[in-house]
Amino acid sequence: MTLAVIFTYLGLVLLVGGLSHRLFRGTGEDYFVASRSIGPFLLLMSLFGTNMTAFAILGASGEAYHEGIGVFGLMASSSALIIPTVFFFVGMRVWALGKRHGFLTQVQYFRQRWASDALGLVLFIVLIVLLIPYLLIGVMGGGLTLNLITKGDVPRWAGSLLVCVVVMTYVCYGGLRGTAWVNTFQTLVFMVLGGVAFVVILSELGGLSVVMASLAQNSPDLLIRGEHIKPAKLLTYTCIPLSVGMFPHMFMHWLTAKGARTFRVPLMVYPLCIAAVWIPSVTLGVVGHLDFPGLKGPAANSILVRLIDLHAPEVLAGLLAAGVFAAVMSSLDSQVLSVGTMFTQDIVRHYGAGGKQMSERRQVLYGRLFVTAILVLTFVLSQVSDRSIFKLAIWSFSGFAALFPIVFAALFWKRSTKYGALSSVASVAVLWIYFFTKGWQTPGYTVGGTGIMPVAVILAASAAAMIVGSLLTKPPEPAVVRRFFPSRDAGGR
Repeated sequence: MTLAVIFTYLGLVLLVGGLSHRLFRGTGEDYFVASRSIGPFLLLMSLFGTNMTAFAILGASGEAYHEGIGVFGLMASSSALIIPTVFFFVGMRVWALGKRHGFLTQVQYFRQRWASDALGLVLFIVLIVLLIPYLLIGVMGGGLTLNLITKGDVPRWAGSLLVCVVVMTYVCYGGLRGTAWVNTFQTLVFMVLGGVAFVVILSELGGLSVVMASLAQNSPDLLIRGEHIKPAKLLTYTCIPLSVGMFPHMFMHWLTAKGARTFRVPLMVYPLCIAAVWIPSVTLGVVGHLDFPGLKGPAANSILVRLIDLHAPEVLAGLLAAGVFAAVMSSLDSQVLSVGTMFTQDIVRHYGAGGKQMSERRQVLYGRLFVTAILVLTFVLSQVSDRSIFKLAIWSFSGFAALFPIVFAALFWKRSTKYGALSSVASVAVLWIYFFTKGWQTPGYTVGGTGIMPVAVILAASAAAMIVGSLLTKPPEPAVVRRFFPSRDAGGR
């Protein structure tokens, strides 16, 4: 019965994606950015659903299992403030520039902003490398959920493959418009069912007060910060939400907005959505100690699914597992589509013979082929990776956050140059690899054991490289500056 509920849900997802295809206009712009026609509610659901991955549902609960309730302070509280701020100062301006100049990807913007093919190519490579761990957590989360909820009857590889096939089907068929509609449906599903899981599991355990009393007696250190999360770690974690400013999939969704006023709803409601998802996930991660003590390392990724399987009736367990699937797929679809868009626009069209004159139909074909290819690659990699979902995501986020000075300089600093941007990208690549090799095998790794997260050091070096590299090189051509900083720029309003 549980499996039947999950397959029914996946069928509904495909139905929504299929119905949205009726609005498809057959053009490259419609396939890649929905003809810039997405309204306020769909934009909110797309942005939130795209950003709330298996990281927020499975990863947050798994990390809270190990580190305690303070995990909410690590990411959720800072994200609720920083992400809407990035939407306002970066997202709205990116939308305005995209509409004015016809950009479909962030690489197109940076390449033209600094008139540099080399920068566009280097940035493309770095963005793809950083996105791969983010893609992995979605595919891994789907396989893990289906395996546990069926008590091992469905192997992890089959669950991962199922997620990839469903996502490939509606993304290839409907493009970004289909993705936006499906994301809206799935975001509503995982928000509602996450709340239901929270209420059902706590009720089965005797209520919130009983659960907290039991935790206070058996695992009191999980309910206070104590030595689990150092102040320096808590502070430097606030750098990580800056990653939304450089995520290819967030860039892509910003470009779909119908107008600047479309951003008002996401700006106001996004913090409430974060609270609605993170509070249940983190709390249930801590509560998992009562039923499943002693889980080690990546095994804690499954704590939420284990609780659902133990405490929810069979049909409800299927619905709640569908909610986890919704969170997984609502991010994976936008991520793979953004990769397909960049391959098509920034490699094939830009460097291929006759690419600039490529027909609309061929653009859509290439986009679909690259979406399929990246899903196949991600599935293969997911079968050899056995890491914490939370930590996989944090390493990916750290790299994107460290690239934030590039978009900030592009939008606000006329004097910035392509050499400054290249220096910034190079510093991120070198330092990210350095810290990754040092900290990948070390649980709770911080720089020199100080509690400072690597993202803070990489971000500072990236900003310094941008400033120094720009000031030591020739200013950009006035014509380029005028194109992106016209005398009367409404800033997208």
